[in-house]
Amino acid sequence: MYRIWGFFLLVSAALGACQQGQEHKVLVFSKTAGYRHASIESGKQALQALAQENGFDVDTTEDAGRFTTRQLKQYSAIIFLNTTRNCLNDQQQLAMQRYIQAGGGFVGIHAAADTEYDWPWYGRLVGAYFNGHPNDPNVREAIIENKATDHPCCAHLPKEWNRSDEWYNYRDIQPDLQVLLNLDESSYEGGTNGKEHPIAWYHDFDGGRAFYTGSGHTSETFQEPPFLKHLLWGIKYAMGNGATALDYDSPTVVPEENRFQKVVLDERLDEPMEMAMLPDGRILFVERKGDIHIYDPNSDSTILVTTLSVHTEFEDGLLGMALDPQFGENHWLYLFYSPPGDEPKQHISRFTLDNDELNLSSEKVLVEIGTQRDECCHSGGSLEFGPQGNLWFSAGDDTNPFKSDGFSPSDERPGRGPWDAQKSSANTQDLRGGIGRITPQNDGTYTIPEGNLFPKDGSEGRPEIFAMGCRNPFRISIDDRTGFLYWGDVGPDAGKDVEGRGPRGHDEVNQARAAGFFGWPYFVGDNKAYHEYDFAAEESLDRYDPKRPINNSPNNTGAQILPPAQPAFIWYPYAASEEFPLVGEGGRNAMAGPVFYRDDYPENEFRYPAYYDEKLFTYDWIRGWIMAVTMSESGDFLSIERFLPSQKFSNPIDMFMSPKGDLYVLEYGTAWFRRNDDARLVHLKYINGNRAPVAAVGADKLAGALPLQVNFSSKGTDDPDGDALSYLWDFGDGSTSSEIEPTHTFETAGDHKVVLTVTDRDKLTSTASLTIRTGNDPPKVAWELNGNRTFYWPGRSIDYEVKVEDKEDGSLVNGIVNEDVAVTLDYLERGADINTIAMGHEALAAAARFENGKQLIDGSDCKACHFEDEESIGPAYLQVAGKYKGDPAAKEYLIDKVLNGGGGVWGDNAMAAHPQLSEEEVGQMIDYILSLGLEEDRGERIAIQGSYKPTSAEATGEEGTYVLMATYTDRGADQASSLTGSAVLTLRHPKLSAASYDVIERATRKEIKQKQADQLRISVGQVVMAADNGWVGYFNYDLTEVAAITLLVASAPNIGEGGSIRLYLDSRHTDPIAEIEIPAMLEPGNKAYTIPIASSGIHNLYFTFDSDTEGAVVGAIVSLTFSSKEVL
Repeated sequence: MYRIWGFFLLVSAALGACQQGQEHKVLVFSKTAGYRHASIESGKQALQALAQENGFDVDTTEDAGRFTTRQLKQYSAIIFLNTTRNCLNDQQQLAMQRYIQAGGGFVGIHAAADTEYDWPWYGRLVGAYFNGHPNDPNVREAIIENKATDHPCCAHLPKEWNRSDEWYNYRDIQPDLQVLLNLDESSYEGGTNGKEHPIAWYHDFDGGRAFYTGSGHTSETFQEPPFLKHLLWGIKYAMGNGATALDYDSPTVVPEENRFQKVVLDERLDEPMEMAMLPDGRILFVERKGDIHIYDPNSDSTILVTTLSVHTEFEDGLLGMALDPQFGENHWLYLFYSPPGDEPKQHISRFTLDNDELNLSSEKVLVEIGTQRDECCHSGGSLEFGPQGNLWFSAGDDTNPFKSDGFSPSDERPGRGPWDAQKSSANTQDLRGGIGRITPQNDGTYTIPEGNLFPKDGSEGRPEIFAMGCRNPFRISIDDRTGFLYWGDVGPDAGKDVEGRGPRGHDEVNQARAAGFFGWPYFVGDNKAYHEYDFAAEESLDRYDPKRPINNSPNNTGAQILPPAQPAFIWYPYAASEEFPLVGEGGRNAMAGPVFYRDDYPENEFRYPAYYDEKLFTYDWIRGWIMAVTMSESGDFLSIERFLPSQKFSNPIDMFMSPKGDLYVLEYGTAWFRRNDDARLVHLKYINGNRAPVAAVGADKLAGALPLQVNFSSKGTDDPDGDALSYLWDFGDGSTSSEIEPTHTFETAGDHKVVLTVTDRDKLTSTASLTIRTGNDPPKVAWELNGNRTFYWPGRSIDYEVKVEDKEDGSLVNGIVNEDVAVTLDYLERGADINTIAMGHEALAAAARFENGKQLIDGSDCKACHFEDEESIGPAYLQVAGKYKGDPAAKEYLIDKVLNGGGGVWGDNAMAAHPQLSEEEVGQMIDYILSLGLEEDRGERIAIQGSYKPTSAEATGEEGTYVLMATYTDRGADQASSLTGSAVLTLRHPKLSAASYDVIERATRKEIKQKQADQLRISVGQVVMAADNGWVGYFNYDLTEVAAITLLVASAPNIGEGGSIRLYLDSRHTDPIAEIEIPAMLEPGNKAYTIPIASSGIHNLYFTFDSDTEGAVVGAIVSLTFSSKEVL
């Protein structure tokens, strides 16, 4: 082993230090969300020593909050030292991306490649992702091939370098890497990359510089002079040798998100569909039920132009609109709508809109699209003008998808045409299931432009067709420069691949550079093929061939042999996407927006910055995000990134670029087929210059008796540009203050709205407010227990008393009657947020048992289709609860429906699959829904004072919690309104998962899969890997009446090497109260270790771990069990 300090002097002399006194600093980031390497501390020490001897400074952190533009500006490079998994949130990722684009540097060491898998930009920065390593042992000798013997990074290394480390395999290796070192896979076992197995490289990337080395698993690595000399060159390269200053004004740097402001122009719209900006700057938008509106920015108001009579059953209605390119002269408005009457069809019609009046008698029907109105779904209906005055229109496949199990709806049985998309999407003589292109003429007719899919004479197919093979194309966009067509296509519902049927469903964003067939209903995504299926015999036949699709359906009126299928541009399923991980998971509804060309818009303060030049905007109706897609000069996909990542849009359904070069977005709102509070017309305004400050307020008291002295805080107030701010407080009683943190005494009773206004140097302002209620002291509610306040023990009584005191009303002894106090007790099986439960009153307490399921529903996409007591696109939860009340098989049946999707029970609308949810999570959601049909009170109201004995079978669950809630609302006083006081006490089961810690350092949490669990004879779940020199803390545990804590420790020859575990109370820097020795186990298994407890009261518990082998794992801690003195 090398002596580290002597080597640093050698490196300094050999390479030459940076100029002393020159301010160069690097940030070493070592946060771990997965496996934690024991070598991190050694790595930090080595990097600090390298910095000291080579004229630069080092800051070390595991706080991702350091990743802000302001903080990163001070660093010449960022070093990811054995980071693992997802370490940064969306805003932190954006700050790091901006830093690199501004010219910053990055160094990745070893597990930096095992980080941020859902962030493709990071994968390209680091150069490759981890793809496994050898095991048994994971650290082994190998030969490294020096590919750069003349390079300063490797000139000191031999041609073949023999050393030991944990050798990663890699995937998604970037093509532009300058490879320095390569692994010789013939020299060890476990390599999977073949002859080209890079292990160290560098490249210029996205305006910055990145260096990566795959070494660094062991602590010894950071004491090897050859490795450290190699690493030092990488650091100096990433730092740019001091020659490159950060340039955040570069057009290649993504703008800060706070330069964009979401301005709501109108809200509570009723199913808005499409919109356009009139020449005078007003915005025309249409709603599905037929209303046509104009929003006027000058008056900030919206008028109803007219209501068009339309057929609205299923998905029909007023679906699309477009302004004629010469609207300023001819006032022509084009509408895509479903006319009322018995004839099933769609119209594309031209109307005259003049002086805010739609002349209905001016209608010219350009195109009629025959449909069927016997069954739902997929109407499409987007309209868009493109180059040469061509009008593009989309139409859905007009096919019921709910009897095909989420796969290809190609039912060829007699009378089943509405269930066969081959009649439309794959029919060369049908406009449905495709996108048409026509050239409108002044007389209300149209001609066929050059370049459509079929000849103009109609001999081979409808000449209007440009793209066929679509399911529900919605929305469309045309790149005016290239002529490329983009659209989102809403995909089928299968949640997983099924052999003999085909692939799971995918949504698509498509790009058409020329006319073509885009696959539906035979292919989805990147031409994933379905099997032909005999619905009568329920038999799978051959898989469709994308090179030669054949439509042999009896419902087909066109050609049988179709053009080759074209793959999607972007595609993604319900579950996480391997190809496009950034899109997320869950419900999906892809749409396409404009391609932004900055030079197309005159220079003005609102025009979007050059960073977005030539990027395509796409969005998803269900997931509520907007993406910016970067393409090559030829239009090939290069990358995708979130636009305004912290924004969640309420089902965006249309967007356009204004003549000023900024985006307007139409939000449909949360629920189907109804007016929504969050259905809005919004302007995504770009702030080019000074930004307004952001005000925030707080107070140490929100209510109290007179006189009431309140200390106010402006903590959180900020100015994005760093301007000095002036403060003005209005206390709502005639008094004001200009202090930053004022104190004010209220002398009069009532509700006082306190407003803070902050002003920057350019007089831009921001306000924040809160209400102080004076003249009434809040009631004080408390639980008194005779015993432990953290745990319950099954079979042992909980003796309690509720105390209530109110300054104005009195107490339970004098003035307050017991019946005015709501006291409830409930049992939660696992995982619910007690704070959420405590926010309510008696009703929330009653629902506590099912609160976790409700939270899961609220955090999912369920609200897009369901409400508790109102029918939407899907049934109300109360309807579901009523239908399945008393059915013992209902839960299992409904779990399967949610996980795998399906329909047919509540009409034609099918439920989407939800493969991203676990069966356990769905079970909790179903428990909540079914509970709505129970007549009995779901919470148990108990007396003010008494004894409760946990005797139910539920109370034996090892993750259960009893929630005791007491609430009292007083009677108010004088001018003051009533106030509510609450007390919540939670008593948990005495067996605690070791992974439910409050703080952890140098130890790690690990997920134990079924195979490992079987070997260790423990349950599947998470454990704490008790690594040498690590520790874990559990806070605020009551040790009253606790006799002992029993640790269940699992280990195996390759998991735990044994050592010692010490227990400290309240501080790790005191003497331990106990120490246990954990022997190394020769066979996989587990063992319980009991620590006697003599202390009482509430304490923070710290367990520390030590091993004779540096960096070794003592064992895997599975659980902690707290035994009571009576039952030990």
